[in-house]
Amino acid sequence: MSAGVISHQTAPMARDDQVYDAVRRRVVLFPLPFQGHISPMLHLAELLHARGLAVTVLHTDFNAPDPARHPEFAFVPIRETLPDGAASPETDILAQLLALNGACEAPFRDALASLLLGQRPPDPDVACVVVDGQWYTALGAASGLGLPVLTLRTESAATFRSMLAFPRLRDAGYLPIKDERLDELVAELEPLRARDLIRIDGSDEDALRGFIARIADAMRVSASGVVLNTFDAIEGLELAKIQDELSCPAFAVGPLHRMCRAPAEHSLHEPDRGCLAWLDAHPPRSVLYVSLGSVASVGPGVFEEMAWGLASSGVPFLWVVRPGSVHGTEGTPRMPDGVDEEVRSRGKVVTWAPQREVLAHKAIGAFWSHCGWNSTLESICEGVPVLAQPCFADQTVNARYLTHQWGVGLELGDVIERATVAETVRMLMTRREGDRVREKARQLKLQADQCVATSLAIDNLAQYMLSI
Repeated sequence: MSAGVISHQTAPMARDDQVYDAVRRRVVLFPLPFQGHISPMLHLAELLHARGLAVTVLHTDFNAPDPARHPEFAFVPIRETLPDGAASPETDILAQLLALNGACEAPFRDALASLLLGQRPPDPDVACVVVDGQWYTALGAASGLGLPVLTLRTESAATFRSMLAFPRLRDAGYLPIKDERLDELVAELEPLRARDLIRIDGSDEDALRGFIARIADAMRVSASGVVLNTFDAIEGLELAKIQDELSCPAFAVGPLHRMCRAPAEHSLHEPDRGCLAWLDAHPPRSVLYVSLGSVASVGPGVFEEMAWGLASSGVPFLWVVRPGSVHGTEGTPRMPDGVDEEVRSRGKVVTWAPQREVLAHKAIGAFWSHCGWNSTLESICEGVPVLAQPCFADQTVNARYLTHQWGVGLELGDVIERATVAETVRMLMTRREGDRVREKARQLKLQADQCVATSLAIDNLAQYMLSI
């Protein structure tokens, strides 16, 4: 097997005699059951289907995707049984990931084996399996059935590279992270500091390192390739260094949501589309969009400081406040007393928004984000600068790249305090510093547009799937 990053600009054009055999080949996909993972997997499915591959999606009952949105795919539930509390939004995310891997290994293997046994001509045979990169048990299970299996990494190349480096970081004394080294640059991972390495506050650090080690080990032993939702223009160096560490090819196929001709919103929440009409009434680049994503949450004190900071900033805002976004609250959190009047006069609060349409709207001037990778890519592709408030896991890596590598964002800092919030919002939305990062965001958008226009990466991935 030849190794090498299959990039957008350097990939060879498929030969005319290399045609896709839609009658005989199928790809089986297994997404992790969280919105930030389901969306890129189904975008990948759309792109592969458009290139002649039949698609079967194995999925958990927990946070199951809606088959009605994709009648062209076959959807097969694995019928897992999760431990008590594993599906609760209050459960620590690391504990959830470990529980999901443990509970889904056997049902996934059984469902995949049944699929293989049930194949009868003229049904397409299975060319390969693609599992989410967090499914280390499914990776081993698919390989054990004799199938080529690839992993889809739904985080940035920089984050994945830092995961591969964890054993060396431990040996170099960066892990566990020590207070006295928090602001020290990590030599092999610049611009990351020790404080930017993957962490989940409140989780056991040994358990987190063990989880990352299982992911890396399973991929090195069982994977026939790794698929990354990123592109060379922003992460070319990171992609090259990843390939140096792997014995299988790496495919940079992003930004996946832009590669699809008409990508559907794969949302686990119902968006409030009325916010688009509200945005229509505002001047260009005047509104701050605020969303911490589909999983991240904050404490009541941080929520109150965010609310008062927005209220005193003088800037119009559209704020996504979903159920579960504040620790210890049931249902949708209420605005702190006294903030409601400001919300009515200058802001709009919704439980969920059609984010890609919001970011593409002319009224949006910036995005206050948790810096999840999907949100990061969506902001880059629309040329929207970011106000960074990472919450956990890979978000700290993305925030550092947004602010210090690409220069398209500003940091809020580790302590969320209303006066700092108001000042930073005004800086980004109305002052020269905001103009500077907005221009860099515009330039990065042009690079993303060029990537989408010239990419051959998905074609090369599909050809590779048919060859292994």
